[in-house]
Amino acid sequence: MPVTKLFVALSLGFLVVACEPRVEEPVPPPRDARPVPIGQEPEGLENHSAKARCIHPTEDKPKRTLSRTGADPACPPDDLAKPPLLREGKVVFADAKDEAVTVEIAQREHERARGLMYRKQMDEARGMIFVFERREVHQFWMHNTCIPLDMLFVDDDGTIVGIEENAPTMNDSTFSVPCASRYVIEVNAGYCRRHGVRAGQKVRLEGI
Repeated sequence: MPVTKLFVALSLGFLVVACEPRVEEPVPPPRDARPVPIGQEPEGLENHSAKARCIHPTEDKPKRTLSRTGADPACPPDDLAKPPLLREGKVVFADAKDEAVTVEIAQREHERARGLMYRKQMDEARGMIFVFERREVHQFWMHNTCIPLDMLFVDDDGTIVGIEENAPTMNDSTFSVPCASRYVIEVNAGYCRRHGVRAGQKVRLEGI
């Protein structure tokens, strides 16, 4: 390539690179950014949380009603011949007559991505808990999820900071609450109303 053409090509190449939007390097999480076991929070955390507490209150009536109960008839077949078995723990709703559910623990990324997809039924006393590395505002959807759900967003200290009730099946809309959380618990739709579970109450996690 002639020097003149090479210079022009290099100049154009420089201009293209210079016009690319800058991508910030991801900031690694602190080494101690692991979930703090509920009940073992450092002294003073509870008072700090009380001052800065964000809670999205439970409404008197749910904002969504379900058009059907049970599994969605459009539920697709499971894409895995042998779904993974997750370890289990327990969520105790200490402020709601000590009601408890046994939960599958989705902690790794691929476990959280799959969630409760393809399930066609779930017992009343069962659910799933999603454990995240970071405390932030988490967003969920119901892609390939065949049973309607309640989603409970729970902070480090066990406070339910908000609930999305009656999330509809097979839905790609985003479900969230405007408060940071460390955990999200999914139970059958209507569970919270049936058992008196509301935002602002505390849960106790066992084996999680």
